[in-house]
Amino acid sequence: MLTALIILWPALAALLVLLVKGPGARKIAFGAALVELVLGVWAWINFVPNGSTQFLLNEPWIANAGIMFKVGIDGISLLMVLLTVFLVPLIILSTAKHTYEKPSSFYALILFMQTGLLGVFTALDAFVFYFFWEVALIPIYFIAGIWGGENRVRVTFKFFIYTVFGSLFMLAAFVYLYFQTPGTHSSEEVAFYQLVLDAGTQSWLFWFLFIAFAIKMPVFPFHTWQPDTYTTAPAAGTMLLSGIMLKMGIYGALRWLLPVVPLGVSQWADVALVLAIIGIIYGAIIAIRQQDMKRLVAFSSISHVGLIAAGLFTLNHHGLQGAMIQMLSHGVNVVGMFFIIDIIQSRTGTREIAAMGGITQNTPFLSVTFLVLLLGTVALPLTNGFVGEFLLLMGVYQYNAWMGAVAGLTIILGAVYMLRMFQRVMFGEKNEITQGFTDLTFNEKAVLVPLVVMVFWIGLHPNTFLMISEPAVLKLLDVIKR
Repeated sequence: MLTALIILWPALAALLVLLVKGPGARKIAFGAALVELVLGVWAWINFVPNGSTQFLLNEPWIANAGIMFKVGIDGISLLMVLLTVFLVPLIILSTAKHTYEKPSSFYALILFMQTGLLGVFTALDAFVFYFFWEVALIPIYFIAGIWGGENRVRVTFKFFIYTVFGSLFMLAAFVYLYFQTPGTHSSEEVAFYQLVLDAGTQSWLFWFLFIAFAIKMPVFPFHTWQPDTYTTAPAAGTMLLSGIMLKMGIYGALRWLLPVVPLGVSQWADVALVLAIIGIIYGAIIAIRQQDMKRLVAFSSISHVGLIAAGLFTLNHHGLQGAMIQMLSHGVNVVGMFFIIDIIQSRTGTREIAAMGGITQNTPFLSVTFLVLLLGTVALPLTNGFVGEFLLLMGVYQYNAWMGAVAGLTIILGAVYMLRMFQRVMFGEKNEITQGFTDLTFNEKAVLVPLVVMVFWIGLHPNTFLMISEPAVLKLLDVIKR
């Protein structure tokens, strides 16, 4: 029942928020998100990291077709649940300085999206997974399309078409796999894992599933929707997309691609790795050339996610564990970076790097938090980014030394574009735009301090989180290599 409560509580709270008018909607949404955080922490406290699925709910859904509403939490899904329940209240709190038209609808959509995200991360049935995959898309479509910036309709429509296109490939693969299960048929995860399919069938199934998940991550060359969508969406929408939603693609590959079609993965792993590594270099080089801070971080996200994807397809312990911890770290860092950019834009009216300068002179709190999150992003030792990138690069290197060397360029290139942005925005002389720049407010500190704490917690004590996923990852590797 705990898993069901974790999934359904945000949706129930969203219905309540819809009844509230004015600024009270944000307060109720924030309170509901804090309750959800407590539920997630309770699940963590009571979770036993032994590789099993816990807090299981398994009820008939479409009983005549053998489709069950089956959800539960193992070590892999628990980390994603914790990331989601941790970030959503901070994202809601980060909107305090903004005034939205129809705020009740805005905050209700955030909570509805949280339900979709948590459903994806806990689903143990293919069609339940697909249902929540689509549920998570609808709220962000409206958030970006209604409250976004210039060209929001065109940009959001492109994002929607891309995602739905990928979803149809995934649905086709799931339907085929369902009909391959023996007897009355089943769409449960374990039934798909037990299928014995020939290499040719697994080969085309690999691409059907890979395309769906690669679009959501996104992996090169399925990334073209991402920079415009991240840039155009309102700040809270961008944080939801980058901090949590892209993890759906990585999680989907872990849960439904690697163990279901292992022969297909072994055939195409080199191609997937090459695409991921191209994304690492491509995203970093384009980020270096950006003058808009938000677009720079958007392209940097492509680069970082490319490394996570590369780790997945190494099919080794370091690569998968690196992907798990880096999903946490990337979520923390990218939400912090986009929030700081939103703060700077709200104070100056621009995101252009060339227009900035001298901000650090009167902003000690902003300067320190900005620098900490930036150093986590560029994987400085003792920060969260270092742990994940070290494990990922070790995994890629074990798979192929040359690929590991090329993927390692992410550390150098990341330092170039991030440190150069920080230098040009924060240092130098003040100008008319930055002259009256003020330091962080209480609300802004309340968002950034927990993120900074997580940067050091994951960096200094990574085993707190690695030990959660370790047994489940080892179990998954056994399924993949069966």
